[in-house]
Amino acid sequence: MLYFLIVVAVLLLAYAGVLVSFVRKGRKIPPAAYLVLAALNGLILAAVIAWTIARR
Repeated sequence: MLYFLIVVAVLLLAYAGVLVSFVRKGRKIPPAAYLVLAALNGLILAAVIAWTIARR
């Protein structure tokens, strides 16, 4: 489970880096990008909660 969290966190950081590069180039961030960010954050939150419950 820890490796899954690390992989999702790296994906989230990479995706955020892509969005930052969009903003620096003067492009607008597509509205769907916010949904993807919310989904990745939700996935990390759900995995952390499941991991802590499983460790008890």
